[in-house]
Amino acid sequence: MEDEDPQFQNLSIPGPTLASLIQRSISSSTDIDGLLFGHVTHYTPSSLSDSPTPNPTPSPRLTATITSFLSSSNPLSFYNSLGIVHLPSIRRILPPSIVHPSPTILGFFISRRSTPLRPSMREHAISCSLAQTLASLPTNTDDPLSHFISPSSPPHLFLLLISSSSPSLSIHTHEYRAFQLRRTSHPVLDPVSLHVINIGPAFRSHYGAFCPSSPFPWLPFGTSLEEADRESLNRVRRTSKEQQGLDACAEGFELGRLSRLIGSEAGNYTSEVECLYSKMLAKLEGLAMAVEKSSARVLDQENRNIKLQCKISGIE
Repeated sequence: MEDEDPQFQNLSIPGPTLASLIQRSISSSTDIDGLLFGHVTHYTPSSLSDSPTPNPTPSPRLTATITSFLSSSNPLSFYNSLGIVHLPSIRRILPPSIVHPSPTILGFFISRRSTPLRPSMREHAISCSLAQTLASLPTNTDDPLSHFISPSSPPHLFLLLISSSSPSLSIHTHEYRAFQLRRTSHPVLDPVSLHVINIGPAFRSHYGAFCPSSPFPWLPFGTSLEEADRESLNRVRRTSKEQQGLDACAEGFELGRLSRLIGSEAGNYTSEVECLYSKMLAKLEGLAMAVEKSSARVLDQENRNIKLQCKISGIE
């Protein structure tokens, strides 16, 4: 039996759109679903040939490009558990403002976790119900939904996304597959190839030939030089202040004084060694007293906390 709906010969999606869809699916704590939007192009292959015999006129073909999507935070956003589409729910998740030309509803998507990459019976029922319901709506009416429906391309695409991870959570896998509803006497979902635009070796030449559309603006020289001088002066002041702090910490232990305490002439500077050690012991004693005082304050604060906790427990 012949197909009731025209089929897409080519299906594509931009790389940023696919990445955004995958990021939306993995950032959700549950399975999600939503609608796919895009545009459809009708084209007729050329029949020109060098052969003297005339070639039959080729039939028109359809190409679909998925450009955007809409999703909700919970599954079953626009259909029930039996896969029957609910039109008021679709109207509710549509964008509030309509752009011209408005995108066309191409189908829907579902994101699942750690399941086989094949449609379920419910997803098959959703595909049939969505295509049948939207194709029966009248166009050019006051219904906002009619602006997103194209009579020549009914919504019969289904995009399935699967996310999984290894037991150690070191490897995360994201898979996707597109299906097209073939509405015959027994409708089926046929897998179709999905071309990702701007990703892969075939599109490297696009980036190699890229050039900016406008150069960077010129910067005002006067202001930048004044700011540079001011920053340099602040840096010098900050460095000088830090050096003074280091000198205060190393007071009495200069490099020239320490160098005389090494070598064969170190015996002549016994007084220097004694003075050096006395200063070191004085600093250590000061540090020990500071630690003792801080420990006493900590112990006092702990006792206060224990007393306060006992008072609160007694009140309760």
